[in-house]
Amino acid sequence: MDISVVVPLYNEEESLPELHAWIKRVMEQHKFSYEIIFVNDGSTDKSWDVIEHLCSENPEVHGIKFRRNYGKSPALFHGFERAEGDVVITMDADLQDSPDEIPELYRMITEEGYDLVSGYKQKRYDPLSKTIPTKLFNATARKVSGIKNLHDFNCGLKAYRKEVVKNIEVYGEMHRYIPYLAKNAGFSKIGEKVVHHQARKYGKTKFGLDRFVNGYLDLISLWFLSTYGVQPMHVFGLVGTLMFIIGFLAAACVGIFKLIALYNGGEYTLVTDSPYFYIALTMMILGTQLFVGGFVAELVSRNSQERNKYQVEKTI
Repeated sequence: MDISVVVPLYNEEESLPELHAWIKRVMEQHKFSYEIIFVNDGSTDKSWDVIEHLCSENPEVHGIKFRRNYGKSPALFHGFERAEGDVVITMDADLQDSPDEIPELYRMITEEGYDLVSGYKQKRYDPLSKTIPTKLFNATARKVSGIKNLHDFNCGLKAYRKEVVKNIEVYGEMHRYIPYLAKNAGFSKIGEKVVHHQARKYGKTKFGLDRFVNGYLDLISLWFLSTYGVQPMHVFGLVGTLMFIIGFLAAACVGIFKLIALYNGGEYTLVTDSPYFYIALTMMILGTQLFVGGFVAELVSRNSQERNKYQVEKTI
């Protein structure tokens, strides 16, 4: 199979028939063998009824239905798991991504040898309240990830070599950083294509400004895991050991000063009367906790068996 199109969606009943017809027209025009996987992320409207109808009339259409709303990353995770095409295309269901971009994205993967090609919506039809934070977010993501040639990490329209989606794990809200995940997995040939961005035709956006805050937190988490996740003791052990040593030396100095005062026959105070003793003791305790507690917590979080367990109600 040439192409798998994965479409995560939430309450997009109006746009689905039009999106399907558009994708089908492009695929048939270029004689691609393909499948379309709609992932219904707990929609409360009639989106699943529309998907069932499309599946009944079109053998190339498949559906995955979540029992509740989990988010875009879990939807992509299950879509990637189901995809069988040599090239996997992701796009949003709101008709802001153009299926007409698919043939060129496919060519860049198959002929130019890219592992991943990300869309770049150079001209956007979004309000300033969305575009300005997006620019700041993308600038930070480029700096942290080291992928300097991408201008729009969060663009839903992307193309992947099949091996990429089968070897990365998208969880939480990490869909914003799939290029970074791919790079960390060893897929370094990442390209970009300027794509057409259309104004939303139906409904309203499902994302608020809180996604930018969450996006920065996810970026910090991903940077930390990609840098220290394999050998977390490099950071926890270093910081914890330094704090313990500094606290130990400070406590030793308090004790030495008392011994010197005793030896010289001068006045002295109890060690426990010195504030420096408690500061030193606190640093030793914090150093030990950081060394042990932080290390264990990160390992438990990273290896949680429940991280990508979602309730799928039905598949077609």
